[in-house]
Amino acid sequence: MTLGEKLSRLRTLEGYARGLDREMTQVEVSKAIREECRGGISQAYLSQIESGKRRHLTSETRALLARFFRVHPGHLVDDLDDDAAALPPRQRHVVDDKLDLWLVDGSETFSNDRELSRALVAIARHEQSRDCLRLLASIVENHKLIDHLLETLTSSPAKPKRRRHRS
Repeated sequence: MTLGEKLSRLRTLEGYARGLDREMTQVEVSKAIREECRGGISQAYLSQIESGKRRHLTSETRALLARFFRVHPGHLVDDLDDDAAALPPRQRHVVDDKLDLWLVDGSETFSNDRELSRALVAIARHEQSRDCLRLLASIVENHKLIDHLLETLTSSPAKPKRRRHRS
């Protein structure tokens, strides 16, 4: 994953963590960094990073973004080439099939934990199960988002919708 892709994903995660139910815009991130971290990163600079036009950050910018998104500064670099993604399509399917079988085996191993077992099967059934796990890894890095999502997941059932009364 590139630095730009990571930054875009972090904006999405941060938006949901803040209860926006959407990604934060680059303008919102720039403003929040200015207000909350007393730093300055323009929307144009964020756009350059996400588009790949600016591939490297100064240590100060990296530290500021890491502090805002609550990630380790070392996360804000391009990843090494992804070997599985570079595989030819036929070999990639073999890797994906092995992953799905591993997930199903895990669901059977943890069959006494119904929620976990169902979650593993749901990921295995997803067309892009590998990407689901990669997304989960990104979510795990944002502790505030995890707390928010878990709170939402375990909160009391939604209030019933009000019915319209016809006059």
